[in-house]
Amino acid sequence: MTAAGERGDRAAGRQGQGPRSEVEPSGDRMQGRAESDGTERVWTVLDLLRWTTEHFASRRIETPRLDAECLLAFALGVDRLQLYVAFDKPLSRTERDGYRSLVRRRADERVPVAQLVGRKEFWSLPLRVTADVLVPRPETETLVATALDLLPDRDAEARVLDVGTGSGAVALAIAHERPKARVTATDVSAPALEVARSNAAELGLADRVRFLPGPDFEPVAGERFDLVVSNPPYIAEAVRDRLPPELAHEPRQALFAGPDGLAVLRVLAAGAGGVMDPGAGAAFEVSPEQAARVADWCREAGLLDVTVIRDLGSRPRVIRARAPGEGAS
Repeated sequence: MTAAGERGDRAAGRQGQGPRSEVEPSGDRMQGRAESDGTERVWTVLDLLRWTTEHFASRRIETPRLDAECLLAFALGVDRLQLYVAFDKPLSRTERDGYRSLVRRRADERVPVAQLVGRKEFWSLPLRVTADVLVPRPETETLVATALDLLPDRDAEARVLDVGTGSGAVALAIAHERPKARVTATDVSAPALEVARSNAAELGLADRVRFLPGPDFEPVAGERFDLVVSNPPYIAEAVRDRLPPELAHEPRQALFAGPDGLAVLRVLAAGAGGVMDPGAGAAFEVSPEQAARVADWCREAGLLDVTVIRDLGSRPRVIRARAPGEGAS
């Protein structure tokens, strides 16, 4: 629960908590039981948030309060912050029915919240998300920050390549922060590219980002870039059965990369130099346990200044490097 949520609950408690939440023991339905006079008990925004938070926590969902807030805000067609000024608002049966369906899919089917609401914020940009793309993760913002570090002049022209763009999250974040950059984003999935194109259009970035189909560096053969970035699939097939159930709803080809999870990273490390101008930068997201090996591959491929960048959780997350030439040491 967020600090704001905790403060909001305490404040609501001081002002009177309203009707007590009562639901059927199975937790599958949010129907108010009848009062002694035969009328149906009222459910308020706060009642539903409290019950759903407990329900999600009992199902071992990682962020139960946040998920409850996001789903209820979506069901009611409001922003999350608006929930905090409407804790005592009673909800109609129709409103509860729509919310109950979302809660069931989240708790029982473990569909990610981003897919249920069709949106995910990344780098403060609202992105459309479907089952055809990977849900953008907070740790991938480390990749964006590293990429921007490699393009320190905000007003300089630059040619950027994003391999495996998915929803377009990384490519669009870079284009948003570097207004003179021309970004090329590739992906093997045609449906993913359609999602990325729609996100570019909604953000007003379609004129500076081109989307090309194909694997690895094939779509840009013969071209050169000032920056190459990628958040490739890097999960090992061997651990598939031990992963959170939410991942079953995301595209397999965006998650898994061979028995050891390194199939795509091998290609990126070996081939990046072939599409980089002298002194150009490269940044690849990796799983923490892969960082040292991928860094070694980058060095073996002739890249310089190879560094492992840690994410906000202090885990090795991004390999940063430069091509030989101007700007590299």
